[in-house]
Amino acid sequence: MAEITLVEAARRAAQQEMRRDPSIWVLGEDVARGGLFGQYRGFLEEFGEGRIVSTPISESVIMGAGLGAALVGTRPIIEMRIFDFVMCAMDELVNQVAKVRYMFGGQARPAVVIRMPHGIWRNSAAQHSQMLESWFTHIPGLVVVVPSTPADTAGLLVSALRSDDPVLFFDPKNLFPLTGEVPEVIAPIPFGQARRSRMGDDLTIVTWSAIVPQVEEAAATLAARGISADLLDLRTLWPWDEEAVVASVARTGRLLVVHEAVTTGGFGAEVVSRVIERLGPAALKAVARLGQPRVPVPFAPPLEDALKVDAAKVVAAAEALVRA
Repeated sequence: MAEITLVEAARRAAQQEMRRDPSIWVLGEDVARGGLFGQYRGFLEEFGEGRIVSTPISESVIMGAGLGAALVGTRPIIEMRIFDFVMCAMDELVNQVAKVRYMFGGQARPAVVIRMPHGIWRNSAAQHSQMLESWFTHIPGLVVVVPSTPADTAGLLVSALRSDDPVLFFDPKNLFPLTGEVPEVIAPIPFGQARRSRMGDDLTIVTWSAIVPQVEEAAATLAARGISADLLDLRTLWPWDEEAVVASVARTGRLLVVHEAVTTGGFGAEVVSRVIERLGPAALKAVARLGQPRVPVPFAPPLEDALKVDAAKVVAAAEALVRA
């Protein structure tokens, strides 16, 4: 096991799979220079310009070219550089990548991994800090991956690169410096299996992606105050581990869903509604969601801090839930 950063874990996972499978290649802006965050550092020297392709600044072309290459048998990693740029390629993603297998009766194989570093990144402001993962859980045909640790990032990326389905891989860019142990040989982590970060009986907390460390800090604070939280990191939003969440809430009777994204229309609403549908409202003592307010992410650090979900806000929400 090596102690490495999250971005290095992703780099090693992609490197491992490109060594294993010569049909995997990378296209996107600046990938030949190692990528914006160094996630492809050294790839051009090892794999050559035929497999590490820096493109013009045209996201629709990048997405469309990646899909076309997949349909003739290769397995592209489509690098969007920052999540917010995918809005320039929504027609290709939503109307082509997500639907091509269905539209061609299963004969097409859109085996693409679309990497989209997302979330708040200090002073990146409203156009470079968005968390819109819930948009894509609504689109049939797409897998949505939201890791939070180096080990999970590596294992889930290996699964993504071996999948014949189109995978949206939301790299948590604010956690790129986070360190953790990652095995030398990275095994795939199956989609749809949550990671239990902490076992508890007083309430269930469900979370994912860049906010997970804040929620884990909050859970430790709660434990010191005599409140034990059952903490589940979903890791993927589609498919998501509904069974694990339902089983936990059936035991604790309380559910708090925490995400970095805006609360309104966030995936937390899907989690809450499915749990209520499965267990019935009488089985739950209290339910709450915690996310950002429905405002653009500001540039100014004090304003950014005011709207962000942090450990203190998670503690306050959990304590209110337990008192309810």
